[in-house]
Amino acid sequence: MGARLREQATAYAFLAAALAVFALFSWWPIARNVALAFQEVDFATGNTWTGLANFERLLADPLFLTAWKNTGLFTLYALVLGFAVPFATAVLLNEFRHAKAYFRTLVYLPVMLPPVVVALMWKWFYDPGPGLINEALRTLHLPTSAWLDSSSTALVSLVIVATWANMGTTTLIYLAALQTIPGELYEAAELDGAGLWQRLRHVTVPQTRFVLLVLLLLQVFATMQIFTEPYVMTGGGPQDSTVTVMFLIYRYAFVYNDFGTASAMSLLLLVVLAVFSVLYLRATSGPKE
Repeated sequence: MGARLREQATAYAFLAAALAVFALFSWWPIARNVALAFQEVDFATGNTWTGLANFERLLADPLFLTAWKNTGLFTLYALVLGFAVPFATAVLLNEFRHAKAYFRTLVYLPVMLPPVVVALMWKWFYDPGPGLINEALRTLHLPTSAWLDSSSTALVSLVIVATWANMGTTTLIYLAALQTIPGELYEAAELDGAGLWQRLRHVTVPQTRFVLLVLLLLQVFATMQIFTEPYVMTGGGPQDSTVTVMFLIYRYAFVYNDFGTASAMSLLLLVVLAVFSVLYLRATSGPKE
């Protein structure tokens, strides 16, 4: 018994440093944010407890519902593109027999670019004047668009940028999952006369179900916290059509210097994501034995 306790104590001793760093940079900021959500932050005179005043201020802000609406739409659009496109790309790459490494590197390349660089590059692509996209459309004699200057296209344009920039990692994870599927399953499906769509539906998707569900949850978390693209490319415009929850948090904290209300908004986002994750995990968990 004593030897077992010494062994466990040694293990926890080795883990102590990692746990301390994790607590300092992860748990403490969360706890601090919860406290600030109920305070009026003043760095000169000190913080004052104000109860639910920060939340009342949020609910009175017309941008509060706008930010949640834009974030929800961004998440929905991003899941349609960011969930389907990487999976389809992985299926296509899995069928290649030659130059596999080249195409995988090509797909992953955008992930290696800094997010701000990606946003600035695509901002030039979307430029209504000499932008690359409109120039290509003019060459093809197709109608052009003010991509980032129109409230009807700005949000979708940001979704395309985010999907292009982040699909590399997701694609490689899908590709790794696809390569674990036994080839015998596809051979049996082909012998039964299954076509491409039947093999995809009855073999590929069921065999990668766990990976699909996990990445869906992670993508919801990532898209609900979108900030870089609206901040760099549109500044929340036009007409507040790209103001997201994270962008509004930034505005409260670093434009209005209202860290209490920013913390309240952050806490609401944390609660929404936590509730969604619990409901999602319950809905997707298999039946108990």
